[in-house]
Amino acid sequence: MKRTALAIILACFTMALSAQETIRVNYKGAKPSIVDFAWAYLTPDVADEPEEDAEATAGVSQALYNYRKGIPLEEGETITVDQKNGYILYERKWDDGSMVRTEMCYWNESDGKHKLFAYSNWYYENGKPAQGQYDCVTFYRYNNATKIMKHYEDPGFRVDYDHATYSLPRTGKDIIVNKWDKNGKKTQKTLKWNGRKFSF
Repeated sequence: MKRTALAIILACFTMALSAQETIRVNYKGAKPSIVDFAWAYLTPDVADEPEEDAEATAGVSQALYNYRKGIPLEEGETITVDQKNGYILYERKWDDGSMVRTEMCYWNESDGKHKLFAYSNWYYENGKPAQGQYDCVTFYRYNNATKIMKHYEDPGFRVDYDHATYSLPRTGKDIIVNKWDKNGKKTQKTLKWNGRKFSF
């Protein structure tokens, strides 16, 4: 029963995220940075943003705002913004051993006309994934000409939410899939980037 309820929650959250279908990316300069993509995703310019979306991204959104303004983060929070490699890592840790880990990055596609942006969020307890209600990895395809990114449902693989987490690359181009068994042991697989999509 508990597993069924969790699956329903995850499905609802995934649908809520996909409701944000199209996002304009505003930026200064010749091209957008990872901060521009992240800010566009975290603070969409829509009046009717679902409450679930705002709740899911509230912590990282505030942390990124503080980072941009030079304001200290809350206790237990860290944010790493790697502009050169197009990567952001946000972590929020609590005294009970639980943690939220959020990553964002983007890839330049081989056609030279698009970029692929990814947002990944996972909840952990004592270093192991605990299947939080906001766990997800989602993708948006950005068009250089229109400055619009659209929700992208075909990155070349299907996301597995059953004791699996996805690590986005800070360096390199591939995604690491971490699969956890009941004893907390982790095995890894690599999703290889081919310039357009991923595959095992």
